[in-house]
Amino acid sequence: MDAELVGRLSEPKYLSWLPPGKDAGEDGQFRTVRTKILKLPEPSEEAVEYLPPEEADQLFQVATRARDRFLIALLGCTGERISEALGLRRQDMHLLSDSRMLGCRVEGPHIHVRRRANNANGALAKSRFARVIPVTEDLAGLYADYQLERDEVPEAADCDMVFVNLFHAPLGRPMRYGTAKELFDRLAKKTQLTARPHMLRHGAATAWVRAGVDEDVVQDLMGHVSRSSLTPYLHASDADKRAAVELVAAGRRS
Repeated sequence: MDAELVGRLSEPKYLSWLPPGKDAGEDGQFRTVRTKILKLPEPSEEAVEYLPPEEADQLFQVATRARDRFLIALLGCTGERISEALGLRRQDMHLLSDSRMLGCRVEGPHIHVRRRANNANGALAKSRFARVIPVTEDLAGLYADYQLERDEVPEAADCDMVFVNLFHAPLGRPMRYGTAKELFDRLAKKTQLTARPHMLRHGAATAWVRAGVDEDVVQDLMGHVSRSSLTPYLHASDADKRAAVELVAAGRRS
């Protein structure tokens, strides 16, 4: 880095108070130092919000439609991004205990997350790498409930996307992010909670880490290329922090 660039990125600052042990010099010449101009912003509280299981359950309980309950449960179970969920195709849903008849060797109920640039709703998976996420039998049951609800809308029959419009025009068309956001806004108002789709992703990762799941496994489930990408999802609860303080205090007393 050349001296001219360094000069533009820093500025002189006069130190009225010197750190202990620092010599000001005979003429105070060492009181002037160069400090950087650019500073990284502190992360906002909003960037690290997540929904704990009990709050996610409140959203689920007030949702009255099978499609909406399935979406909430899917995001909480898989940690998917909302764009990944809205980009799912029916062929990605391998919810039987054995998927070999579908040409898939993965055991147990699971979903495939794939990046597709041709989704009609514009949903695009962030990661370029396809991944498999195991799901529970309960989630498979919720999907079956949603299929019964979907079958009542003839316009949805020919759409291969998992999430479609069932309650407003254009019926049967792939669900867009704006519709999902409106859903979460309504649920948030009903429950008096702050609720956004991405908070369920944070909640899933936090639950896995607290349950002792290896971080390499969590990284793979979340679709992160780098381990460092997992850091914003590691949320310490008030109970976690109290336990840490009491653990150290107990050690000092012993």
